Amino acid sequence: MNGFSANLSPKELEALKRSPGYISSIPDLSAKLDTTYSPQFLGLNPNVGAWPVGKFGEDVIVGMVDTGIWPESESFKDEGMTRIPSRWKGSCESSIKCNNKLIGARFFKKGLLAKNSKLETVANSTRDVEGHGTHTSSIATGSQVDNASFFGYANGSAKGVAPRARVAMYKVVWGGRVMSSDIIAAIDTAISDGVDVLSLSLGLDNLPLYEDPVAIASFAAMEKGIFVSTSAGNAGPERGTLHNGIPWVINVASSTLDREFRGSLVLGNGVHIHGLSLYLGNFSAHQVPIVFLGFCSNSKELVNASGKIVVCEDKGGSIANQVAIVDLSNVSAAVFISSTTDTSFFLNDGPAGIIIDPINGENVKAYIKSNSNANANMTFKITTLGVKPAPSVDIYSSRGPSNSCPFVLKPDITAPGTSILAAWPQNLQVALLGSQILFNSFNFLTGTSMACPQVTGVGALLRGAHPDWSPAAIRSAIMTTSDIFDNTKKPIKAIGRDHKLASPLDLGAGHINPNNALDPGLVYDVGVQDYVNLLCALNFTQQNITTITKSSSNNCSNPSLDLNYPSFIAFFGDNGSSNDSRATWEFHRTVTNVGDGETIYTASVTRIKGFNVSVIPNKLVFKEKNEKLSYKLRIEGPSIEGFAYLAWTDAKHVVRSPIVVTALPLSNSISV
Repeated sequence: MNGFSANLSPKELEALKRSPGYISSIPDLSAKLDTTYSPQFLGLNPNVGAWPVGKFGEDVIVGMVDTGIWPESESFKDEGMTRIPSRWKGSCESSIKCNNKLIGARFFKKGLLAKNSKLETVANSTRDVEGHGTHTSSIATGSQVDNASFFGYANGSAKGVAPRARVAMYKVVWGGRVMSSDIIAAIDTAISDGVDVLSLSLGLDNLPLYEDPVAIASFAAMEKGIFVSTSAGNAGPERGTLHNGIPWVINVASSTLDREFRGSLVLGNGVHIHGLSLYLGNFSAHQVPIVFLGFCSNSKELVNASGKIVVCEDKGGSIANQVAIVDLSNVSAAVFISSTTDTSFFLNDGPAGIIIDPINGENVKAYIKSNSNANANMTFKITTLGVKPAPSVDIYSSRGPSNSCPFVLKPDITAPGTSILAAWPQNLQVALLGSQILFNSFNFLTGTSMACPQVTGVGALLRGAHPDWSPAAIRSAIMTTSDIFDNTKKPIKAIGRDHKLASPLDLGAGHINPNNALDPGLVYDVGVQDYVNLLCALNFTQQNITTITKSSSNNCSNPSLDLNYPSFIAFFGDNGSSNDSRATWEFHRTVTNVGDGETIYTASVTRIKGFNVSVIPNKLVFKEKNEKLSYKLRIEGPSIEGFAYLAWTDAKHVVRSPIVVTALPLSNSISV
């Protein structure tokens, strides 16, 4: 082919079309849809990019702090894997049979038992009896499993983001209960065992850093060069709801895939309407009478609709009550007109049915009203790819800023977390169909718990490709190369904000792009003393700081809230930078050239209405690899909210950082 491929914004594409010699352009389309499926959505390819360069995570050891693991899952088979690296110091407790893939299994419950002695009967086993840890582990590191599906939905080949990485499980969750001491003990053991990457799809809310077990233990991990990935939490979409807002870890928000699970409604006039569904049963009725029953709250009308398809309309509330009422009736199937995307009720013996949006709902209602003998057919178990727009930040994903350290912008990144299919213990129920309990070796889960191990896996790939990079460099590479456009070539939206533009407080720097992260051009590196300077500036006592750093001699001679981070957040209002109608913020940053030798980077900033933003200098001239250069970002403007992006660009790279101006969180107790 006489041409090239490129990832372009709409403006860049239009500029290209005006260039001399331009002939044509076509969008990049998927040729084969046969996976289950987030690695492919992230652009991972077995022949080029992060997978082969990072050796699929080969010999990188990933520690999972979670509910345990189901070792019999095919996702943890070790076929074709080499011997365990000699640097590994961990072990497997007796109830778990480990192999060259699953190389460690330990459990931690002393803290839990000390809190509640009545739990002494809890089994001494790392085996997963809740499913969460098995699911997250396979997302990050699962070996390839062919012919995976969920009863006909999402058929394909399942594998983790780093499918050749090793995995070690550190079980700290027991029936949903977890204690801080057990978390710290688990992370401490993982550090001693020799993990390269740590994944924590759990967290504690509204704790200062010096009381947060994840913050305390992950600081030690960072000192040892371990990359730590954490989930933001599922308390969205309100501001200031995230946990794990810790400066030395990466904090992950959750977004959607371009995949939906659907059923189809075919009206008697031939019109096809698709809706969301996870109905697991078989449905073979044809030309079934269809009736509109409004809110479906009249039990007498539902009795009279026996054997029919009923259409129920949701007026802005939850459809849960409608589902429960319809499920108790003897109707043939149901169509719910609603804006909700939650299909979980189908897994709990919900009725045969679909959820359609209000626009399609009007078409269905009009057909029924105009036909005295209205009828319809329905089919299920349809998996649709290429749904637009995607990704979108999902409604449940917790938002920034961080209450524990608001001066570092969190979350850092977003990754797929909605309806993720991954491994599941084969003895745990996944659904009900009538009176039948269903089991499956794969299950759908949704949450930032599922997004976090996606980033864990990417961290493992980058560790394999760049073993000399620090955790901060890996985090920087992930953040500055992320995508801010969805598959419609428009800025990513936030479902919880009426599908309006997602801000960095929703999605961080953007949506993770593993292949771009391989070669970021520049990185923002951070050392231990830089974090200490930040802790000193937070007005922590020496004792508070020692709790985190484990050092009795913390140098606070140069306190600074201005951490060398690949993002910027400026505050106004009480306890913030200014109460004036106009304010000025300055940030100082140092970037390291990890590209090839000599290069020149030029700065550009997207406009924030009402603000003047300047970069000094606006050009960085690097003479060699690993050279460090510094710049200053200056923001002048009113005490109003806004966000933008700073991009450093050379002939090959775009190094992008988000900028946020906002009010300090009301719940923040830090006085500076």
